[in-house]
Amino acid sequence: MSNSILDLIGNTPLVETKTLIKNPRVRLFLKLEGQNPGGSVKDRAAYNMIKSALERGDINRETKLIEATSGNTGIALAMIAGIFKLEIELVMPENSTIERVQTMRAYGATVTLTSAEGGIEGARDYAEEKVEKEGIYMINQFSNNDNWKAHYNTTGPEIWRDTDQKVTHFVSSMGTTGTIMGTSTFLKEQNPAIKIIGVQPTDDSRIPGIRKWPKAYLPKIFDPAKVDRVLEVSEAEASKMTRYLAKEEGLFAGMSSGGATAAAVRLCEELEEGVVVSIVCDRGDRYLSSDLFI
Repeated sequence: MSNSILDLIGNTPLVETKTLIKNPRVRLFLKLEGQNPGGSVKDRAAYNMIKSALERGDINRETKLIEATSGNTGIALAMIAGIFKLEIELVMPENSTIERVQTMRAYGATVTLTSAEGGIEGARDYAEEKVEKEGIYMINQFSNNDNWKAHYNTTGPEIWRDTDQKVTHFVSSMGTTGTIMGTSTFLKEQNPAIKIIGVQPTDDSRIPGIRKWPKAYLPKIFDPAKVDRVLEVSEAEASKMTRYLAKEEGLFAGMSSGGATAAAVRLCEELEEGVVVSIVCDRGDRYLSSDLFI
């Protein structure tokens, strides 16, 4: 029995794929972050960023919060802010799926939509301008150390524990990079030989949740030394794998999860043996109004 919905964040399951890997000496496990109460891996960071800010006294119940988001972080922040009775405004491009917008509003957040052409960079610019003019407190997931520390304290230890300390490779899509930074830091402390693989889109691809940032917008929490290798995936490759996971593995997830899985499968095909863990960062139900599953 749990005393709070917050107790259900983390300790998500690892599930071994049964159809994607042919080499019996290579095992691919998918970490199902959609099992978090807010439906994505971002629950971990959102909880830690808000809780830590409250504990330090950086914010209080009267503080107004703002954050730019492409979706999952916003949903998680809306849920956590609602639980702590905090007022939050979430800023996102107007071409975000309606499921994401409605979910944030259901949790009680104010949602501001910026131009689709400006993308997430435009949403970040809007939020930063409002902070300067109105003194609102920005969570700033891209520069907030409590983002990656959430994964150092939870995601990394869970993977180490649940693979019986046998994990050899970790694969994660890179957006804010909090997941890969925190998990890499923990796993490398346990075994420096573990390889950390980041996933980015090809230059001509748009994959929600995976970014190749312009230099001016590169997350300040990102440390390239903590990533051993970066694999690129195309939008078509990510979409195809996302649909495959749903139909063949019974795993309903979003496109960034399909992209990470596609990269993980490509990695596994290179290995003679190993234990690979890849992050499935959210659920597919927040993409139903898109053409992903058509």
